[in-house]
Amino acid sequence: MQRTQPETARKQSRYDGIAEIDPDFNGAGLRVGVVMARFNLDICEGLLSACTAELLRLGVAHADIRIATVPGALEIPLVLQTMANSGRFDALVALGAVVRGETYHFELVSNEMGAGITRVGLDTGLPIANGVLTTEDEDQALARMSEKGADCARAAVEMAHLLKVLR
Repeated sequence: MQRTQPETARKQSRYDGIAEIDPDFNGAGLRVGVVMARFNLDICEGLLSACTAELLRLGVAHADIRIATVPGALEIPLVLQTMANSGRFDALVALGAVVRGETYHFELVSNEMGAGITRVGLDTGLPIANGVLTTEDEDQALARMSEKGADCARAAVEMAHLLKVLR
């Protein structure tokens, strides 16, 4: 259920009268940072286009979106950490594409990048939507980029509100 009003507990609960927090997808007033890798640039720009379009559709103002680019997926966590520690953002989004090759490098990049993104979120308490695709080939990445980019925008907005309610 998408809502555009501030979050409230449901008046009628699905679970034996237990209050439940509804998702809030109203991006108005939220500040969102996006870190995009430039490796596999066509895919990454597709992710970015879908993400920013969805953020704007949800009501995040142009001026409240900041985009930083990095060379590749392994550089994403450091920039996310810097942005998270700045206090300037309510949520962050990581965008990139790691496409399997013929060496172990795919696993190394995928695992370390994913662990780094998770660690930044847990260490800083700032929600981070992970939109770094890890695919077998470029066709899989191209097929997923638009939906994944938009999904990350929704996740960032929803999680920013959820954490504000829970704090």
